[in-house]
Amino acid sequence: MIEQALHSISQFYPEIVIILTLCVIIVADLIIKSDKPVTGWIMLGGLVISGITILFQAGQNGSFFYNMVVVDPFAVFFKLLLVLAGIFVVLFSLQSKELDSYYTRKGEYYMLLSGMMLGMMLMVSSTNLLMIYIAFEVTSISSYVLVGFTKKETDSAEASTKYIIYGAVSSGIMLYGISILIGFTGATDLAAINDALQNRADIPMILNISILMILVGMGFKIAVVPFHFWAPDVYEGAPITITAILAVASKTAALGLLIRFFSVSFIDSNGLTATGIWQTIEGIHWTTLLGGMAALAMIVGNLTALRQDNIKRMLAYSSIAHAGYLLMGVVILAQEGLASIMLYLFIYLFMNLGAFYVAMLFSNSIQTESIEKYKGLGFRAPLESIAMTIFLVSLTGIPPTGGFVAKLYIFSAAISGGWIWLVTIAGITTVISLFYYIRVVKNMFFYKPESNEGIIQFDLPSKTILLILLVPILLFGIYFSPILEFAKNSVQIFGM
Repeated sequence: MIEQALHSISQFYPEIVIILTLCVIIVADLIIKSDKPVTGWIMLGGLVISGITILFQAGQNGSFFYNMVVVDPFAVFFKLLLVLAGIFVVLFSLQSKELDSYYTRKGEYYMLLSGMMLGMMLMVSSTNLLMIYIAFEVTSISSYVLVGFTKKETDSAEASTKYIIYGAVSSGIMLYGISILIGFTGATDLAAINDALQNRADIPMILNISILMILVGMGFKIAVVPFHFWAPDVYEGAPITITAILAVASKTAALGLLIRFFSVSFIDSNGLTATGIWQTIEGIHWTTLLGGMAALAMIVGNLTALRQDNIKRMLAYSSIAHAGYLLMGVVILAQEGLASIMLYLFIYLFMNLGAFYVAMLFSNSIQTESIEKYKGLGFRAPLESIAMTIFLVSLTGIPPTGGFVAKLYIFSAAISGGWIWLVTIAGITTVISLFYYIRVVKNMFFYKPESNEGIIQFDLPSKTILLILLVPILLFGIYFSPILEFAKNSVQIFGM
């Protein structure tokens, strides 16, 4: 038992680093009384060290802590994405003027952010229903508090309240679905659940109901229709740094969890091939359900975004639409589909964080999030406005940006999987998305600034971070083979 525990701990270094970082932040916040963001730099260092330890796990494939947690290429890929998103969000936070009036509570902020990172890393590597739920709640509780961190603002308190209410309800429904699934199969391990289901001659309706209930919780985290109602208000009311991590990292973690849960639990191993289409266990119709949700997310997200004036609300509905595009890869039931999702997520991280970062820079300078107030910014802040244009063009999926490559691969994977109607909806809604993205560009470049509005100056660190986010979008639009190969090599999921 001791040897098993020590061996498991040796594979748990990335999470241990995050836990130690959290503890150091708490102690540093108590001891160091300074206006400088010491705790922010501590968290940044912890994330970098954690990322390095994740790289050492590349190529491994094993189960630890009595099959509660795994280290496999799939988990390594997603954890690297989460750490990368976390590093960018910490850098954003160090520059955010929105958080300046709460400098005495910065230690709490980074402590909660560390807890959220820990929960998300566990979400993508858990293979036991109990551990999945614990990771889910660790992520949720931290994010509830972070959304309402700027509590002096009315919309922040409102956003936090709505997030808690919606989150508690969806979490409760998910937990009830998990209890039904455990009671029906007599197992908590995902692979054991798969074995139990394949040994049964019939699948009753109650099992499909339990899967639907579990999907409520996962769909809430992904912000996919019809579990998206919380996203626009929460995104608008939360600090923009937290909005960014919810839109990118939280969605990435939940999608990784959803893929592992459905792929390991409900795929017929007798129909599993290296390159062909996988078969679901007979009587469980989750692919049709996810396909319908993907279509609704693309339609509702893009159509509703047309009416938004607040940049964060617009990006919220945009992220709902992108959740639909990502779910297309899940329903394909082939390694090609999963690889296309992972490629999409990698590029989505840069283009979405980039859009939020420019929105934060503009908010810091002109104290507004209104798209109407962006008029003339192309002349006042040319570099930032051009960068925002490229990020939005990439989110639309126009060449030669990384967003085009991401959508091309996920659309082609869906076509090869026979989901022609879903690709048709995706294509139409992509055209619709062009209208609200280009509206931002039109306001920045097609209007002259007022005579009393001068050039907006940004410091060198801001421009450096902006270029770090911008260059991959342009590079991956032309040369994307290494990322695609990395995604294909990371498709392997433990238990499959």
